Amino acid sequence: MSKKIVDVAGVSCGADELFVVSGPCVIENESMMMKTAEALKEISGRLDIPLIFKASFQKDNRSSVDYYVGPGFEEGLEILAKVKREFDLPILSDIHYPEQIEKCAEVLDVIQIPAYLCMQTHLVVEAAKTGKVINLKHGQFLAPDNMIKPAEKIVSTGNDKIILTERGYTFGYNDLVVDPRSFYHLRQTGYPVVFDVTHSIRKYGIPSADPSGGMREVLPTLARAGVAAGVDGIFIETHPEPAKALCDAASQLPLHDYEEFLKPLIEIHNLEVNYRR
Repeated sequence: MSKKIVDVAGVSCGADELFVVSGPCVIENESMMMKTAEALKEISGRLDIPLIFKASFQKDNRSSVDYYVGPGFEEGLEILAKVKREFDLPILSDIHYPEQIEKCAEVLDVIQIPAYLCMQTHLVVEAAKTGKVINLKHGQFLAPDNMIKPAEKIVSTGNDKIILTERGYTFGYNDLVVDPRSFYHLRQTGYPVVFDVTHSIRKYGIPSADPSGGMREVLPTLARAGVAAGVDGIFIETHPEPAKALCDAASQLPLHDYEEFLKPLIEIHNLEVNYRR
C-alpha cells in the first residue's frame, strides 16, 4: 500500500517531516492551558517542528469515580476553541459518545478515538462521517495488524483521513509493552503512524499521582527507538508541573524539559528519512 499523507490544518502527517501531538493530559483550567499552548507554540517554532495541540475535555476511563475527569464537554470545547483562535494551532481531543461528535467537529481538527473504544463501530463510523481527520488509538487488546479493521470502518464512510497511534499492548498485569514490530505492522497499513510515548510508560492499577505510577526515566529511550523505527509523529503529554497534574501526574513530561527532549528525536528522524531515501 502506498504511503498516505494526511493534512491537519497545514501539518502534513506522513510526509518526511516529524510532527508532534502535545499538550496536557486533561484540561485543568484556562490559564494553564493558554500558558502551555503559548510555550509549545514558541518551542515548535524554534525547532521548526509542526505541532498539533492536544488536551482532553473529559477523561471517561479513570479508574475511580473520585478522580478528576476534566471540565466537561461544553466548557472544555470553549477552552480548546480559544487555544485554536489565539495561537492558530490545530486541535486534537478525544470523544467517548456519539452525541459529542457534532459539536466537537466544529472545533477539533482531529477527532481521537480512545484505545478502549477503537472497535466501537457506531462511535467510529459517526466520527468518520464528519469528514474530520480521525486518530485511532491502538487498542491494548488488538494485535497491531488488526488495526486495519477499525480503519476500514472509517473508510466505509468515504473518509480515509486516518492516523494510527501506538500506545502499548497489555502484557501481564497492569503493564503496557511497546513492541517495535508494532510500528512496522501499523506502517504497512499505509496510514501515518504516531507513537504515544507518555501513555506507554504508565503503570496501570497505580494512581497516576503516585510517583511509581509511571516510568518517566525511560521516555527518551522509547521515544528515540520509535523515531528510529520510522514513526511519523510523537505524542507527548506535557505539563508545567506534572507532580501537581490532576491526571497522569507520573507520566507527563515536564514542560521545561520539552525542548531538549525533542532535539535528538528530530536528528534521529532526519537520519532515518535520509536512510530510506
